[in-house]
Amino acid sequence: MAFEFHQDKEVYFSYQTDNANKYVIPFIEQSYPITKNTRVLEVGCGEGGVLKAFLDRGCIGMGIELNLDRVALANQFLKEYIDQGQAKVIGKNVYDIDVERDLDDKFDLIVLKDVIEHIPNQEKIIHYFRSFLKPKGKIFFGFPPWQMPFGGHQQICASKVLSKLPYFHLLPAPVYKFILKNGNVAEGHVTELMEIKETGISLERFERISKASDYKIIDRTLYFINPIYEYKFGLKPRKKIPVLGDIPWVRNFVTTCGFYLIEKQ
Repeated sequence: MAFEFHQDKEVYFSYQTDNANKYVIPFIEQSYPITKNTRVLEVGCGEGGVLKAFLDRGCIGMGIELNLDRVALANQFLKEYIDQGQAKVIGKNVYDIDVERDLDDKFDLIVLKDVIEHIPNQEKIIHYFRSFLKPKGKIFFGFPPWQMPFGGHQQICASKVLSKLPYFHLLPAPVYKFILKNGNVAEGHVTELMEIKETGISLERFERISKASDYKIIDRTLYFINPIYEYKFGLKPRKKIPVLGDIPWVRNFVTTCGFYLIEKQ
C-alpha cells in the first residue's frame, strides 16, 4: 500500500510539472518573462511538482506547505535542487514567516495553484502577500470558481452518485451537510467538504479583493475545461465558451478554472 501511494504521488508530481510547463508558465510569460534571476515562492506547494517547472528554468525557488508528509516528499523529489542551494521547502504556516528575519530576499513571483479556494479570509492573505513581494512583484492564481459544477470538490466522495453529481454543493449548508452525512461520505471528508464550502471563492470576489488590496490584474484566462483535466480525464483544455463565459456571475457556473496574474502596485 505504501509503495502504491508513493507511486501515485510520483505520477501526480509529474502531472503537476507537465501542467505547469504547458499552461502555467506560458500564461505568466504572456506578460512577465521567467528568467534565471526570478525568485519564486509557491504557497501550498504540495509535493513540489509545480515548483519544479520553475526550478528547471533556473529560478531560485521556495515552497511552503502545511502538510508535513507532503513536505517530506517535496524534499525528496526536489533533492537535487535543494542540495544545489537552488530550492528550499518548509513546513510552516505562511503567517508564521517573518520576511525580514526568515528570508534572504523578497520574491518576484508568488504562485498559488489550486490553493486560494481552500484558504479562509482571502482578503487577509492576499493583502499579506504584499510583504513577500518586491516592487511590482507578481502573483499567479489558478483556481476553480466556487459555483462551477464540482467547485465543492465533491468528487472526493466515496459515493459513486455524489462524486459525479454537479452543483449540489451550492445547496444551503444544512441541506448539503445532511446529504453528505447520509450519502456514504466519510466523516473526515464531510468536515473537509464543509470547510471548502466556507472558503469557496467566485471570480468576481477574487477580482474585488485583488483591487481592494492594491493589485493590478494584468492578465486573465478563463477555462471551460480546466487544463488539469487533460491528465485526470483525458480532456483537451478549452478556454471560456462564448457569451456565457463573459457574463459576470453567470461565468462562474461554466468556468472550471481561472488563471490570473496580478501585480503589486
